[in-house]
Amino acid sequence: MTAPAKLSEIWVFLAQSPLLWLSLTLLAYLGALWLHTRSGRNPVVNPVLISVIVIVGVLLLTRTPYDTYFEGAKFVHFLIGPATVALAVPLYSQVGRLRRLWLPIGVALLVGSVAAIVSAIGIAWVLGGSHELMMSLAPKSATMPIAMGVAEKIGGLPSLAAVAAAVAGISGAIMATGLLNLLRIKEPAVRGFAVGMAAHGIGTARAIQVNETAGAFSALAMGLNGIATALLVPLIVRLMGA
Repeated sequence: MTAPAKLSEIWVFLAQSPLLWLSLTLLAYLGALWLHTRSGRNPVVNPVLISVIVIVGVLLLTRTPYDTYFEGAKFVHFLIGPATVALAVPLYSQVGRLRRLWLPIGVALLVGSVAAIVSAIGIAWVLGGSHELMMSLAPKSATMPIAMGVAEKIGGLPSLAAVAAAVAGISGAIMATGLLNLLRIKEPAVRGFAVGMAAHGIGTARAIQVNETAGAFSALAMGLNGIATALLVPLIVRLMGA
């Protein structure tokens, strides 16, 4: 048997092991995190984006179906739940401020959520997007599980909604610092809330790295915007006749 044939057989054997894909996921993220740290935590060197590129590249090169990969890496998916709940820890320290700021938080939530939904549908419509595309993009600023569920209910594609949410999160995490600095917004609570509204979990992870208060308010915005999106998207779609 030739060497390439042996290597092919070895790969087929390894590809059936869940440990391979879990290890690939963890190693890809650790490598991306190392690059992010070496860059001075430059937002452009986003560890999530780099990890996605590496993993997708490996899957394409090896022609591995996504279902096979997910079966091996689903333990990481399971950890999303506990990680999201853990975001309540820094938020608890801000309870006093939340009680004083409930009105501006409510207004910002309503305006931000509506703006995200209407702009997504409007831009897709102007560019000639299909109804299915518009419905998939409408909940993009909510966290991924909510975006997928909402998109499915209103006639969109859950898979496309997941991609849109990921792109929104990654791009928000990359651009937020520079954009907020350009707008001269310095208050950590305001910066964090804006990031959580636009970039959900990925943006919140970035906000926590920068400032604990910003991370707490980003987590709050992510949770509230998920609820607001689920409630507002069907209503806005009906009003817009989309």
